[in-house]
This record gives sequence, C-alpha cells and structure tokens, in this order.
Amino acid sequence: MDNYKAINWNSINDEIDKATWEKLTEQFWLDTRIPLSNDLHDWRSLDDDHKWVVGHVFGGLTLLDTLQSQDGMAALRKDVITPHETAVLNNIQFMESVHAKSYSSIFSTLNTPDEIEEIFKWSDSEEFLQNKAKKIYTLYHDDGNPLKKKISSVFLETFLFYSGFFTPLWYLGHNKLPNVAEIIKLILRDESVHGTYIGYKFQIAFNKLGSNEQQDLKDWMYNFLYELYENEEKYTHLLYDKVGWTDNVLTFIRYNANKALMNLGQDPMFADTHEDVDPIVMNGISTSTANHDFFSQVGNGYRLGEVEAMNNDDYNIGK
Repeated sequence: MDNYKAINWNSINDEIDKATWEKLTEQFWLDTRIPLSNDLHDWRSLDDDHKWVVGHVFGGLTLLDTLQSQDGMAALRKDVITPHETAVLNNIQFMESVHAKSYSSIFSTLNTPDEIEEIFKWSDSEEFLQNKAKKIYTLYHDDGNPLKKKISSVFLETFLFYSGFFTPLWYLGHNKLPNVAEIIKLILRDESVHGTYIGYKFQIAFNKLGSNEQQDLKDWMYNFLYELYENEEKYTHLLYDKVGWTDNVLTFIRYNANKALMNLGQDPMFADTHEDVDPIVMNGISTSTANHDFFSQVGNGYRLGEVEAMNNDDYNIGK
C-alpha cells in the first residue's frame, strides 16, 4: 500500500467539509441533559390512544435512526472524496446513535417496562415500518450505485423521519410535552445539516454525469420517492387514524418530500408548500432556545446561563 496519510485540517479541498464539521460540533448535545421527567404531568393527562401514538411513533424513529447509524454512514463512507468528508460522516454517525438512544430515554421516563417491550416488538415487526427500512438498507448495501446511496440517505433524513416528528411538534404547539419536543427539535436541527450536506455531495457527483445518465437517475429518484410515499401513506394511516391526524401528517410529509428533493438539487414532486402544513407544527420546527438549569441541562439553542450561543460570524476573527 501507499504511505498512510494524516488528515490535515489546514489544507481543505472543500470548504463545505470544514463548515459542516464546525456546525455539527457547535450543535453537540446529549439526551441526558434534557429534563424529560418534567413532562410526566402532561403525559399522564393523555388518553390511551394518544399515548399509543407517542410511543409507537418513537419506536419507529428508533428503528430508522438505528439503520442510519449502523448502516447509512458506513455505506456513504465507501464513496468519500476527501478525508475531511470521512470525518464529517463519522460525526454524523455518532449523532445518529445519540438520536436513537434519546428515544430510549423518553421511553424510560414515560413508559412502563411492559410498554417499552411491546413498542420494540412492534417496531421490529411492523410491516410498513419494516418496508421502508428494508428499501433503504438494500440501497445502502448496493456498492454499484453510490449516488443512489446518497439519495436514500437524504430521503431518510429529510422525508421518512417526518411522519414521526409530527407528533411531538403538534404537542409542543399545544403546550404539552415540551421537553420531549426539545429532544426532537435538537434532532431536527441535526437532520437539517445532515440532509443538506449529503445532498450537496450528491449534487457534486450528479453534475459530473452526462445528460442521459442524469435523466435516468432522476427518473429512478422520482419513482423511488413515490414508492416510499405510497408505503408512508399506509404507515401514517396505521399510526394516526385513531387520533384523527392522518390528513395533516400526510400534508407534512409531502412538504418534506419536496424538501428532500430540494436538498438533492431537484424540482418538487408534490404541490404542498409550508402554507399547507398545520401552522402549529410549523411553529414547532422553529429552533428557538429553551433555557434549562445552567449546570445540568441545555436547550436546543445550546445557550448555557448568560453565555450566547456561537454562530458562524464568530469565526470571522480580524475581518
């Protein structure tokens, strides 16, 4: 083999790698610093149907984050261009593991051991949830199609998670379960960066293809998205029919399917825009800072005490 090379962060081929690394490390958080037990009063006020939805929504999200942490980033690392891209994907992989663990923190706070066992049995066997996981898994292990891996990752990050994200955002908009929602907003903030970054890497490679290859891949991409959406419709009905939220959730996921295509540099497929989404849920997506105890918890704006969260302009030293 050739000599092994050390990564040099002072010599960057793609500044987006460095900017993404800095953004992700700036956003670092852990579930153990969110006071979930403060939501127990709200939790006990919910009826059994709504408790079922919350638990099984998070069971589904746990499965998808497990897929992303165990298979997704490992698959994408096989096709990196720069060592800095590898470092960014390593960071993303770790945070996907944090996301998956966060749901277990929610379960251990809100649910009984028997309920937790039932939720995991359900997520490990539910047909429509398993369908989407298996479709993404299969593409992650198709080393002959690296661009399809990136498409699958963006569809998972920016589209398939959102049938689950709807629930805590809806409760947040109704002033319930704010600390559970805080974790979801932290996850949303991460996924936004992940989907944008991987979509950017896709666009670099896509733009190098010939026009016929681009068209063939676009045709596959839209067909695959609609195939996923048809399954997601069935999954959404299964989760939400009993509480009457199905139509609103479907609007939300169509809107996010369009955002996934945007991350990939493509035109939207559905007519839905942010104006069609339940405004309470859209307000919940806002990542305004929630302040917790200085010593033990952090909010999703990562502000501790009276210290301001850093932003990209703070790095413009001397400019």
